[in-house]
Amino acid sequence: MALSTSPVRMWWLPSAVLLVGQATWGVLRYPHLPDRIPQHIGTDGVDSWADRSVGNAFVLVFVYAGVTALMVGCAKLTLRVTPRDELPRSGTSPYAAARTASPLVNRPRSRASALRAARALLVLNACIGLSFVAGCGMLWRSTPDPDVPVWFPVAMTLPLLVGTAVTLAAAVHGRKR
Repeated sequence: MALSTSPVRMWWLPSAVLLVGQATWGVLRYPHLPDRIPQHIGTDGVDSWADRSVGNAFVLVFVYAGVTALMVGCAKLTLRVTPRDELPRSGTSPYAAARTASPLVNRPRSRASALRAARALLVLNACIGLSFVAGCGMLWRSTPDPDVPVWFPVAMTLPLLVGTAVTLAAAVHGRKR
């Protein structure tokens, strides 16, 4: 099943838009970046600097591209797993052990549960992208300012918390039924 025709197609498009948006924004900002850009931002502000280069300037875009590929792949694989309610019930079947396996085995209970989990992974990925947009905003400032705005930690953390909550809710909902 191709991901572009799967039931989760509309759920990975926000991640693709965020990735293209980050890359475009970075290409537009790159010529205007100072010679030194933030490499690490700690609790007291920027505590490490790096020379401007494509690798240093686009590190968040490259990481997000990798995370997106991983999450889309995981969502696709989640949809390919045979749910427990579709396994044969025969006691002589090699699948019988999988049906009665430990609750620690992470097989979705149903197709609906697998779809919820796949969608939750893609929502989490979009939330990671939003968090990285905030990081790009700090990385691509025009001046090498070591101070970090008050909004920055919230803008980096809040999307991650929302995405994690959605993913955990989908996992818990899949376990209850």
